[in-house]
Amino acid sequence: MNVVSALAIVGLLLAAASAQKPQQCESPPLMTGGVTVMGFNGLLMSTGTISYDAFGQKIRVRNMGMVGNETLTVDQLMLFQKKVYYEIDWSKLSCKKRRLNTDFVPMQVPDDANLMGQAVFGSSSSWGMGVLVNTWYGDLPGNGSYMSVFTEIGCIPMTFTGYTPTSGWTTISTFNWVLGTTNPMDFFPPFFCAKAQLEDSETPETMFTALESLARKTHDMK
Repeated sequence: MNVVSALAIVGLLLAAASAQKPQQCESPPLMTGGVTVMGFNGLLMSTGTISYDAFGQKIRVRNMGMVGNETLTVDQLMLFQKKVYYEIDWSKLSCKKRRLNTDFVPMQVPDDANLMGQAVFGSSSSWGMGVLVNTWYGDLPGNGSYMSVFTEIGCIPMTFTGYTPTSGWTTISTFNWVLGTTNPMDFFPPFFCAKAQLEDSETPETMFTALESLARKTHDMK
């Protein structure tokens, strides 16, 4: 009986340890927060806001940044169900409407991601001094790689660092997330976009690559 009891206890301990191992997760479906981006090996720096609606498959990104000596702003609304996105220019009250030939990818830890480890951002010495996070890594198309950090509780995205031979290093940090939609109108194009004609052009591959349009915009100006 003692041996049986011991094996049962070991089994319970192994099950508990397995249950505590960080698991792949998906972020809340409605969120609004801040975002900063550094890309193209440091040539692009920007900061702004992001509104995220996984139910309607909609994303709104407003960013202001520096590319070289240029200060530029980008306001983009991505409507994945309609396969279009708008680049909005408030200074001219105009819009560019382009095809979005990509599927919606929710904010999540991919199923094939590998766990690098778990740590506390800040301090674990007292309650409220730190945040428990999980760091994941994996491969990107085109011989690329990435590392992402999500909170253990809530699966809130914090940082994403990726590398591809064509774009170099890109780091995206998010902050001040609010669960829910602070402004439902974020997911509707402004009235002056109604006359915008659909254009065929290169489109962002994911929700994050739209932020790199700052660099593409500068390139087009030169």
